[in-house]
Amino acid sequence: MYIVEGNIGAGKSTFLKVMSQLLPQAKVELEPLASWDSREHGGSLLENFIQDSHRWSYTMETFAMMCRVREHVYHQERNEPQLLLERSIYSGHYVFSLNGYRQGFMTHQEWIMYLHYFNYLIPTMCRAPRGFIYLKTDPEIAFARIQKRARESEKMITQEYLQQLHDRHEEFLIQKHGLVGDMRSVPVLVLDCNKEFENDEHHARHLSEQVLAFIMGKK
Repeated sequence: MYIVEGNIGAGKSTFLKVMSQLLPQAKVELEPLASWDSREHGGSLLENFIQDSHRWSYTMETFAMMCRVREHVYHQERNEPQLLLERSIYSGHYVFSLNGYRQGFMTHQEWIMYLHYFNYLIPTMCRAPRGFIYLKTDPEIAFARIQKRARESEKMITQEYLQQLHDRHEEFLIQKHGLVGDMRSVPVLVLDCNKEFENDEHHARHLSEQVLAFIMGKK
């Protein structure tokens, strides 16, 4: 599997929908946002986290990890070499959870408990992906897109928070800070997604050609 990563507002879902049209040989799976944005249990975990990060960070990140491990194992068992999967257990850890801890949203005790789960589940159950596709987007552009789409659960997101997530993505995918073993050797395709591509057929095809070359081993 290949994992599509990027900041909130980078255009991951739109990118994958476009790729599904231009690359019919690839299978696309969108991030299961409904799992943590559902009000089934009395409220959206995502909205609760955004409104009160200190209270909900540990709950949100451990639940998201469980959902992502389950999804990763599901696709891993089906051996789908040309699967494009939106976000992953890895960005959940190296971007969102790590940032939450650094910003004080989790206590040290919560972080240690979270690490116990991560350090057991991931090496035991999850094989490294074939590659990452990083939709690199400037935080101010991501912020403008979030404001434009005006999702209720995202109304409290600040540009400062997006800058923090951008920095964590760079550490994870470009600098490979903290990665160990097989993860350090996973290739990364970096795509400049500051430019809109949904309604620009020429640019969208240019991106799809880079993705095709990447997943076919020509990069």
